[in-house]
Amino acid sequence: MVKHIVMFKLNGEPAQRREIATRFAEALLALPEQIECLQSMEVGVNENPAETWDVVLTAEVPTMADVEVYAKHPAHIAAAAIVGPHKSDRACVDYNF
Repeated sequence: MVKHIVMFKLNGEPAQRREIATRFAEALLALPEQIECLQSMEVGVNENPAETWDVVLTAEVPTMADVEVYAKHPAHIAAAAIVGPHKSDRACVDYNF
């Protein structure tokens, strides 16, 4: 199994960033029903104003190749479009467990 962990920093005022992060989280949480290889999806919207990252996702897929299948799926692309124009930074780690 592979864990795919991604964090996003968003542009804008705190209320705007939170609204975008929340919409993005809702779209991500719907993906396991739409993408067969996606075993699980957990999403957190930052609640700590002292921190600078806005949203984190942890997804699980069977293989590293499935990370690419997930990334290229139309439902994932649609979810990513929510955050794309507002993204100032992204960090990702993929590892086998």
